[in-house]
Amino acid sequence: MTLTDPRYAVLFEPVKIGPVTAPNRFYQVPHCNGMAHARPNALAAMRGVKAEGGWGVVSTEEVEIHPTSDLCPAIEGRLWSDDDIPYHARTVDAIHEHGSLAAIQLAHNGVAVANHFSRLSPLGPSNMSIVWDFGDPVQARAMDKDDIRNLRHWYRAAARRAKSAGYDIVYMYAGHNMTTPMHFLGRRYNDRTDEYGGSVENRARLIGELLQDIKEEVGQTCGIAFRFAVDEMRGSDGITWDEEGRAVLEMYGELPDLWDVNVADWSNDSQTARFAPQEGYQSDFIRHVKEYTSKPVVGVGRFTSADGMVGKIRKGELDLIGAARPSIADPFLPEKIRTNRIDEIRECIGCNICVSGDNISAPIRCTQNPTMGEEWRRGWHPERISPSQSPEPVLVVGSGPAGMEAALQLSNRGHPVTIAEAGTELGGRVTRESRLQSLTSYIRVRDWRAHYLLTRPDVEIYYDSKLGADDILQFGFEHVFIATGAKWKRTGVGRDNRTPIAGLDQIRVLTPDDIMDGAEVTGRAVVYDLDYYLMGSTIAETLRSRGCDVAYVTDSSKVASWTDYTLEQSRVQTGLMESGIKLHLNRTISKAAGDRLTANCVYTGSAEDIACDTLILVTERAPNDGLYLELKERKDETEKAGIRTLECIGDAYSPGTVAAAVYSGHRAARLFPNCQDDPDMFKWERPEVA
Repeated sequence: MTLTDPRYAVLFEPVKIGPVTAPNRFYQVPHCNGMAHARPNALAAMRGVKAEGGWGVVSTEEVEIHPTSDLCPAIEGRLWSDDDIPYHARTVDAIHEHGSLAAIQLAHNGVAVANHFSRLSPLGPSNMSIVWDFGDPVQARAMDKDDIRNLRHWYRAAARRAKSAGYDIVYMYAGHNMTTPMHFLGRRYNDRTDEYGGSVENRARLIGELLQDIKEEVGQTCGIAFRFAVDEMRGSDGITWDEEGRAVLEMYGELPDLWDVNVADWSNDSQTARFAPQEGYQSDFIRHVKEYTSKPVVGVGRFTSADGMVGKIRKGELDLIGAARPSIADPFLPEKIRTNRIDEIRECIGCNICVSGDNISAPIRCTQNPTMGEEWRRGWHPERISPSQSPEPVLVVGSGPAGMEAALQLSNRGHPVTIAEAGTELGGRVTRESRLQSLTSYIRVRDWRAHYLLTRPDVEIYYDSKLGADDILQFGFEHVFIATGAKWKRTGVGRDNRTPIAGLDQIRVLTPDDIMDGAEVTGRAVVYDLDYYLMGSTIAETLRSRGCDVAYVTDSSKVASWTDYTLEQSRVQTGLMESGIKLHLNRTISKAAGDRLTANCVYTGSAEDIACDTLILVTERAPNDGLYLELKERKDETEKAGIRTLECIGDAYSPGTVAAAVYSGHRAARLFPNCQDDPDMFKWERPEVA
């Protein structure tokens, strides 16, 4: 199939990057994945699928060039010695198999690492504490001239190894506040008085030297890319476009073969849709880069719109469309544009569940694309699923994220599917949650699946159809999937607090379900958050925007603490504070009485009173598994009715994230009819034994 819409032809033009040529303008920029050096087979399979999906350039994650760049416990790439080359070659081969270019992002992490594995002293421009999220009591030593010469040697050696592995593009990386070249450039880390400190020209000297070194080593056959944060969004305290960003481009604009530009730190570069809902949100910082170089420029901004991509090219802002998260949500995005299947693009929702995998040192996962990270271990493919040997009718009870995903994939396997939805619309929790302030992008989870389910002749959907066990026993379906979701608890039980709050009968109590159902809240509202993720802070923001006097209580030391893993926590807490929401951290609510709550310090037990007209409990959810459990209990009747498959999926089985619900539905559909037989669960990557 060939391109049918000429509006998008420009996206499929080749782009020369030094001595190599990208086959099109779709560029998967480097992104972490929680697999890297620890799971090379999984890594190669994932990158290979990206290439198969049409990304003209497929890049690695950051690749540590030396043991003094050890980012452990994060699982990144490593190119410490020649022994690492074969593992990289495996990824390169998987990318080349589909005609794409393979790019490697070399990194020395300087003062951003504690070197937990190597146990070597960190190195940086100055003597200083490391800037590491775990707050290790470790300091970096100021690099002397010998250290700088060694660093340049390490980059040269890594570039040679990258070339030996077969990479087409070799990066020098100065972004995300993560690497030594960037640490030298920034004033707040560089207090040197030699030729590497002081003026911006001196602080940028190392960048030019490293680019030149890499180019001398491999520039005859490999494109040299420079990933550079042109602004840290910290004002005068950090790197700014007006000073360091523009100066580096003026000094070295023609030195690399490609400029990969963004903002820092990572939480700014990969903002969630909650805080940056529009595509191309970095444009204000990168739109002028091409004025300072004739070399191709790639940039990111969570691009999923083909028209938006074309606009960036036509306006001369970018030469290549960079993507990390959109390529995770839909590895076949370029191919779908090429073959005029834009309505089939699985759009990124900007939730950063993918980022959380890297931050917890687990393989990457995606809310929209449940096959992400499972390409090797389970052999899953985002666009293919094995047809059933004996397609039989299936009943799916519930149409939330798990139910819709299971129904879609069962239909893709050839099964006629009937969906019984108790409400009046598809989507379950994602439909409801997407109506809350700042979570609108979650509707994409529903809409992508509804696009198929609503048009399939083998899929029947019945609304206002709340089923009981007797109904299901009478219908005659042999295969039944229960996807009835979960409800927020009204007791205050959650996390380590396993005792209901005393006196709840004396105060008005609501849950997020009530808020999403339209319950009116006025006066003094208290949100009690033991969930730690999105819901508590979102409810607080929503009520504050409606004029309520809002207090937020949690037993954690920070607001929405799990959002640290999705790079949102700082923005979440800042937003609540700036909106005037009162924060009561490290507190558990023990008692309600009249218009007061008693909150106790988790350390000392000391009590404080909090005025309250309405208490909103965001503690934990109870699975709506009653229907499933009743059918299991009535085993003799289900067998008599001919029911051979009874599966509970998603939140009805175990409440979790939307990503977990989608994955649960997908896994069940893949394994069906043997849903409990999961032979690949323990397919692990183990070191080769001599």
